[in-house]
Formats: sequence, C-alpha cells, structure tokens
Amino acid sequence: MKITLASLLVLGMALIGCGTSSKNGGNINGNWTATLMDSHNTQAFAFKTSIVESTNGSLSISNFGFNTNSPCFVSGETESGSFSLSGDFNGNVAGKFGMNVLSGSPGGNNLTLSGAVAGNTITGTWALTGSSGCTGNGTFTMSRV
Repeated sequence: MKITLASLLVLGMALIGCGTSSKNGGNINGNWTATLMDSHNTQAFAFKTSIVESTNGSLSISNFGFNTNSPCFVSGETESGSFSLSGDFNGNVAGKFGMNVLSGSPGGNNLTLSGAVAGNTITGTWALTGSSGCTGNGTFTMSRV
C-alpha cells in the first residue's frame, strides 16, 4: 500500500510539472531582423521590428522598418501577425509564426510570411502579391537581436 501511494505521489508530481502553460511569450517577444531571399537566392527585402505576443496568440508588431528600398512599400505599412506553440509530452515543442505587411500605398501590396520558430530564429516562406512589379516569393530568416 505504501509503495502504491508513493508511486501515485511521484506520478502526480510529474504531471504537475508537465501541466505548466505552453504559452511562453518569451519565445517570440523581442527585437528581430529579417532577410527575405527570392527564388534566385537574391535578397529581396530586409526589415527590423519589435514583436510582443498577446495572450490570444496574436502579435503586436511595432518599430517596423524596411532596411531595403522598394517601390512596393513606400510608407504607411500596417503589420499584423500570429504565433502558436504546440508540442507533446516528450518535450518536443514547435512554434508556428505568421506575419502580414500591407502597404498603405495604392495597390495594397501584401507581404505574407509563414514559418516556424526554433529558439532565436524563425525560418519559412514569404509571398508578395499586389500591383505590377510587386509580386514574388522565396524564403526568409528572422533572428533575434
């Protein structure tokens, strides 16, 4: 009986440790720089931004600015994003990241990023849709600074 009770106590303590929240804003919050490469492996865009995760998985994006010149994004961009964590009881955690940058200029060019978070790096794919000359796609890497 004592062994069974002790086993249950150890199992309960282990489950309490596993029951912590999977929402960890520290995984995405901070300052980031991004490099977007086109399908020819040439840099298409680069930007910097600050990201803070809300409790519902949406992102508050501020201090956004392109480091590259492009007629597709002149001024007045609006940024939005999302982040979610998933995992299993073996400690395998994966984060999904999404971000949109919509130009304020005529034509409404839209840059969409979709990727995965691993520590201080986010990698994935991007696509640009909009006015003539403002289309493309490729891969991106974001790094925490």
